Amino acid sequence: MKVIGKRISILKKDDLLSIVILPENDKKKLFLMFLWLLAWSVCGVIVFANYFKVTTQDAKLFTIIYLSFWAYFEYKIARAFIWRRSGKEKLWITDGTVHYQQEISGRGKIKKFDYSLINDFKLIEQKETSFADTINKSFWIKGGERLMFDCQSQVIRFGMQLTDAEAKELIKEINKFIFSK
Repeated sequence: MKVIGKRISILKKDDLLSIVILPENDKKKLFLMFLWLLAWSVCGVIVFANYFKVTTQDAKLFTIIYLSFWAYFEYKIARAFIWRRSGKEKLWITDGTVHYQQEISGRGKIKKFDYSLINDFKLIEQKETSFADTINKSFWIKGGERLMFDCQSQVIRFGMQLTDAEAKELIKEINKFIFSK
């Protein structure tokens, strides 16, 4: 087994390449994210509880709109927290098939792709001046994939928040496995 950085492990056997990518796990930031999630949840519960005390239609409409935004961000925060706490990405290539899974606590849908229909694995370049790329590097969200491949005009992205060095090393290992056959 080969390890790249602190988060990536690669297992190579005769006809199998297995890659596991763990999310960044900074305990202090994870605790702060938990506090953020807790405070956000309490805020939403308080607003929802006071909805029934509101008498004017305008205030009720405002509260409903507020709660819809609150629910969206509650989902996003909870999703990122759970991912950071117990998630991992798995990619394995065997028998002409590429399997990809985002696993959380042992669960996750496995996507299968026929290797003969896949274009090259590529690095997704990030621009230092891009606001979206800067946000995607943030600890506080789930996302920021650095690698991709095309399969039947479907773009599959993986390798969340890898550094340039990790992403390039991973591409090198995947290509070495594929072209050694």
